[in-house]
Amino acid sequence: MFYGEYLHSLDDKDRIVLPSKFREISRKNKITNFYLTRGLDKCLFLFPSEEWIKIEKTFKEFPFTKEENRAFARLLFSGATEVQLDSQGRFLIPQYLKEFASINKEIIIIGVSNRIEIWAKELWEQYYQLNKQKFEEIAQKLMI
Repeated sequence: MFYGEYLHSLDDKDRIVLPSKFREISRKNKITNFYLTRGLDKCLFLFPSEEWIKIEKTFKEFPFTKEENRAFARLLFSGATEVQLDSQGRFLIPQYLKEFASINKEIIIIGVSNRIEIWAKELWEQYYQLNKQKFEEIAQKLMI
């Protein structure tokens, strides 16, 4: 559903503007709410509400008696906040999430199928440089 890579900046009020392609997809699919939370690799995850509900349902099925399940669920859900886009497709990133993802001004927004990831520009560039060489190797392992 969401694809591509976009360079953006936070505005003067620390708001992010969702890329126009993503806003268009959201309108077509009647997505009005998103959930923003801590992601992996120091990025933020932005899920459409329908996808978020699926994730929440999955976690409810995991036994809470396992330490790893509790820890991951705590970090994922405690960091989550519901966001709605304003009329220009903007939303505010809470300070604690900006700090988690080391976001200052420039950001990279990428579509990863059912979610959107928001990266500090420098961290995305580092991640990309470290992993682009592994792309074919990973593909061979995944596409068995």
